[in-house]
Amino acid sequence: MKRRSFKSLKNIASIFLVLLLVVGLVGCGAQTEKEPEKVVENKEIVLSTTTSTKDSGLLDKLLPVFEEKTGYEVKVISQGTGQALKTGELGDCDVVLVHSRPAEDQFVADGFGVNRKDVMHNDYVVVGPAADPLEIKGLKVLDAFKKMAETQKGEFISRGDESGTHKKEMALWKEVNIKPEGKWYLSIGKGMGDTLLMTNEKEAYTMTDRGTYASMMDKLNLEVLVEGDPQLLNPYGVIAVNPEKHAEVNYDGAMAFIEFMTSQETKELINDYKVNGQQLFFAD
Repeated sequence: MKRRSFKSLKNIASIFLVLLLVVGLVGCGAQTEKEPEKVVENKEIVLSTTTSTKDSGLLDKLLPVFEEKTGYEVKVISQGTGQALKTGELGDCDVVLVHSRPAEDQFVADGFGVNRKDVMHNDYVVVGPAADPLEIKGLKVLDAFKKMAETQKGEFISRGDESGTHKKEMALWKEVNIKPEGKWYLSIGKGMGDTLLMTNEKEAYTMTDRGTYASMMDKLNLEVLVEGDPQLLNPYGVIAVNPEKHAEVNYDGAMAFIEFMTSQETKELINDYKVNGQQLFFAD
């Protein structure tokens, strides 16, 4: 009986030691388990936008207000609308601010953008030398385009860069069933500022957004010759890049920017912005 009791005690002691060992291991595991890392909010957003919003000085007025109110820092990529939307397609920006409604609608339809909102509008104008050798001053834009193509006496400088302005220009040529080509038509693949400077140097004609022209008037000897035509309306829209296409985009930042751009406060800032006494954009 004594031997059996001793053996039982020995078994109980062994079980007890095993339990102590298990508890010790669990305790060690609890001590070494890392706390989940805190997610740091991304406070930078990348805005892909047109040259007109930058060259006109509008962004210099709006972005500091947005950054102060929200704490976000905005990195701007300024390019033509076509390239701006392509940047969004690739997921290399968080939000786009552009001006080509057909291209914007396609961007959203293809799933690359979400939550498009109207922001503002201005208009396009056709500018040229004060002497106006083609005598297009005061014409409707389609009549002016026809006359330029038919006479071919004065050079027309096209941006040729797939920007919103270039897309609009090509749509107007299409409406009058003209394929612009020949010595009179130069497609240079440049931004609006460079295009205006070349037009000025050559005493030629070009189509420009009013904002960029007004911001550069002091450097140019060009006059507005065609304006006020409903065909020349130039609306701008803001679109968030779709996070379902690119998970790494800062969607929260993009939506904060969209909310800001469509707020009443920003509408007033847009309407109050003038260069050389001219209002450049009109909030929608």
